[in-house]
Amino acid sequence: MSTYAVGFARPDRRSWAQPVDQPMSWHAVEAHRPADELDGEVELAVCGAIVQVWGAQRWDRMSAGRSTCAECRQRTTPALRQVG
Repeated sequence: MSTYAVGFARPDRRSWAQPVDQPMSWHAVEAHRPADELDGEVELAVCGAIVQVWGAQRWDRMSAGRSTCAECRQRTTPALRQVG
């Protein structure tokens, strides 16, 4: 099972693949080291958005919220990954 940090899509760090007016600002970032070590780093989210890691948040808690990226939620849900 992969571990994910939480990334925030800042307006100045948006990916060209993501619409500028995208309301879903929170994204999953695959963490290859502890999330607190990534805190403040600019990383690539699971969906391809460029985000800044917010180390104080955990993706497993945030991922149920309405302000999270639907693609990140889909790609980080184990049951959905096995089917797709």
